[in-house]
Amino acid sequence: MDGYDRYAFEPFAVTVDLAVFTLRAGALHVLLVERGQEPYAGRWALPGGFVRPDESAESAARRELGEETGLTDVSGLHLEQLRTYSEPDRDPRMRVVSVAFAALLPDAPEAHGGSDAAQARWTPYDCARELAFDHGRILADARDRVGAKLEYSCLATAFCPPEFTLGELRQVYETVWGTALDRPNFRRKVLATPGFVEAVPGAARLTGGRGKPASLYRAGTATALHPPLLRPTPEGRPA
Repeated sequence: MDGYDRYAFEPFAVTVDLAVFTLRAGALHVLLVERGQEPYAGRWALPGGFVRPDESAESAARRELGEETGLTDVSGLHLEQLRTYSEPDRDPRMRVVSVAFAALLPDAPEAHGGSDAAQARWTPYDCARELAFDHGRILADARDRVGAKLEYSCLATAFCPPEFTLGELRQVYETVWGTALDRPNFRRKVLATPGFVEAVPGAARLTGGRGKPASLYRAGTATALHPPLLRPTPEGRPA
């Protein structure tokens, strides 16, 4: 355009960072990569990288996830934008603005390193400490976002396999929220919420306990919960 100086402003880079969660052995896990290059070589970080000139932030996020962790078949990945992190000194190389994403992956496969990551692994959330850059803050924000969205959306089903028991669905809430839920009350609220889950006709699964097999359900057509499924307060009462 006439009169516009494209060099009038200092250039800066745009990156993406991904906080990818899954459930393993009844605990919330996050995907981390060990950095193979400076800065922070040898430190653990969230997977991510620079956005190329010809791609969107979401496209870059999916590409970087595959390149750094080997997770190329992630058809079940639920990915949503978290927020933008733009503190001037967040990267020692140059001015870098990062678009962060939160992602959920049920039945997550093993990960391995690639690209500029020496290795990748699923780490219990409570053990993800002293991450590179400002990734500790991003991870905490992502955990808060996921926990809040469980209250008013059907996001919990994204942690579950295509067919699941109500006990498996309840475990998602208990793991992310870090609190035990009353089983009968949870079952009543889930089944009373229109479109939250749908029964799989004639399908059931033994859960390892005594008694009859548990009925199976799949995600329903709803995207929001009315009324919301509120987490308990510290006193044990719904908020």
